[in-house]
Amino acid sequence: MKRFAGISDPYATLENAKIILQAIPYDGTSTWGKGADKGFDAFIEASENMELFDIETNYEVYKKGVFIPKPLEGFKTPEQMFQSTYRQTLKWLKSGKFLTFFGGEHSISIGIIKAFYEQFEKLTILHLDAHADLRPNYLGTPYNHACAVHDASLNTNLIQVGIRSMDVSEQKFMDKNKTYFAHTMYNNNDWMAASINQMTENVYITLDLDVLDPSIMPATGTPEPGGMNWYQINNYLQAVFEKKNVIGFDMVELAPIKGLNAPQYLAAKLYYKMLSYKFK
Repeated sequence: MKRFAGISDPYATLENAKIILQAIPYDGTSTWGKGADKGFDAFIEASENMELFDIETNYEVYKKGVFIPKPLEGFKTPEQMFQSTYRQTLKWLKSGKFLTFFGGEHSISIGIIKAFYEQFEKLTILHLDAHADLRPNYLGTPYNHACAVHDASLNTNLIQVGIRSMDVSEQKFMDKNKTYFAHTMYNNNDWMAASINQMTENVYITLDLDVLDPSIMPATGTPEPGGMNWYQINNYLQAVFEKKNVIGFDMVELAPIKGLNAPQYLAAKLYYKMLSYKFK
């Protein structure tokens, strides 16, 4: 059984844990850099080398417990992946636990988000990403990583942060009043309060690690220049967790680079920070 950060019983059992960490190591539709299916194992290994006292929050959130169920994998088609993640998310939503998910590529979020917005009215999806991911379909399927938040744009209050790459066709699906482009974010923090003010009470976060600048996060399928830095994203996430009811989140697109451990360590640390902000 895999354990986040090497935590021991009773913190790693389903019965005692308040947090579910569901792995979906799927990389079936990525179109350039491959390897997101290896991200979860690298993330877990890195987490085992992480200190569990968070200085910023003065808290040891692992004591809330993190349970890792069997990963969802072995899909032959994007449609199978979508149906499986959707059904599994509905199942976990009945548990009353705080749900977190780790990809895999960003297409894993489509079914998760659908399950959440069917259970929570007036749901905000906070989409942190370098890419708009608003295509209605791509390469023959609506369950492609390039379509990750198209369905969310039609059925939720979608707020997009860190965007710096998109196809012209995606403009028709984008609400530019709720989109914060990276080139307008780097030299001011006004966007933080503005975006939070646009959120409803319940927020689900889908975080593509390529929202971060490749100088600190090169291990993604498409590392776009000009992304967020470590303290900027943490300051923002802390504010979101403080002011809104974050009901779950996913983290996607970690594609490990052989011999380079820093990206997966960052991912593990960022995941732990988000839990700390939630429960502290």
